[in-house]
Amino acid sequence: MKPRTNLSQTEVDQIINSCKTCTVAMVDLEGKPYVLPFNFGYKEGRLYIHSGPEGKKIDIWKKNPEVCISFSTNYELNIRHENVACSYSMKYRSVLFHGKVTPVTDLDEKDRILNIVMGKYTQRNNFSYNTPALKNVAVFEIEIQKQESRSYLY
Repeated sequence: MKPRTNLSQTEVDQIINSCKTCTVAMVDLEGKPYVLPFNFGYKEGRLYIHSGPEGKKIDIWKKNPEVCISFSTNYELNIRHENVACSYSMKYRSVLFHGKVTPVTDLDEKDRILNIVMGKYTQRNNFSYNTPALKNVAVFEIEIQKQESRSYLY
């Protein structure tokens, strides 16, 4: 089973929007891989994540904002020959973004982005946030520099 890699933007958006979380890979301060799951918002080709204002990932991104973000969905075991272990495979669809984490500091922009994130999980995008809450959350846009996608579902 060969992957299909020429997915349309509509298919890419469907994969991303069907995921509950994304996985963000980075290189830590000792040069080691470091991976974390995140809730996210995705709108009009822009990806947003948020977190607490301090921590290991924040320290990493200050020094090296390069990340790789993975989305995958539609997992299904594929069996060609039940008694042949090597004939088992996994069908799935995935998207990778390579890019840079860019902090968002403007409070109005944080409000707008947090509503995009909340809209993904609640189907509401009209939440209000007080100033202390907005100041105490770190919000990031991922500057997408490269996109890869695959579908193993056929």
